[in-house]
Amino acid sequence: MLIFAKTDIGRERKNNQDYYYISDDGCLSILADGMGGYAGGEIASKIATLSAKEYIEKNFDKNLDYDVEQILEIIKKAMEYANWVVHKKAQEKPELEQMGTTLEICIIYKEKMFVGHVGDSRVYRIRQGIIRKLTKDDSYVQKLVEDGTITKEEAKNHPKKNMLVKALGCETDIEVNVFYKKFLLDDIILICSDGLTNMVSEEQIYNIISNDINQATENLVNEANRNGGIDNITMIILKK
Repeated sequence: MLIFAKTDIGRERKNNQDYYYISDDGCLSILADGMGGYAGGEIASKIATLSAKEYIEKNFDKNLDYDVEQILEIIKKAMEYANWVVHKKAQEKPELEQMGTTLEICIIYKEKMFVGHVGDSRVYRIRQGIIRKLTKDDSYVQKLVEDGTITKEEAKNHPKKNMLVKALGCETDIEVNVFYKKFLLDDIILICSDGLTNMVSEEQIYNIISNDINQATENLVNEANRNGGIDNITMIILKK
């Protein structure tokens, strides 16, 4: 499996509130985009990522046999554990009270990709010339689109496009979305923060990855910064 990853502070932020982890074999990938004043977002994303990693490493062994529901339950529990750790940390200091984070988890196991999602970071799959978004943003604007209040085109420039309706660490309990898809030969997975998708269109993302996957992370970061770079930019690319 080909594995690529990159994070960049962008052009306007003073610190990087994104955090990611990839296992050496690429079978476990985690990405988080933190939020909160002071250093809250930076702390939330790192804690969430490392807590989820810790839980999965203790409860999942790729050499053992699991059914689909067992792996989805492991991811769900990992995200719930990460939520508890972040929320507990947020209660310790007043300046961290508002911190939270998105969280994407991807486990590759036996020709399948298992995904856990909360927030507005995204997971895409490229297969046979088509890029498809597999996750649904937990955002206010996404809800407006689903309600028919605004169009997808209007959503792209909506003033509240970054307002989340769900994020990890903000409440004692969290409802996460877990699912699985087949992972076939030549499939490409992209896991990314909204610092990429707010600056680079899905068509541009597809073209850049398809043109040269070995330089794709560098080229995507450059494109996002060229288009404004208003947020931190982080991505993981896996190709079977």
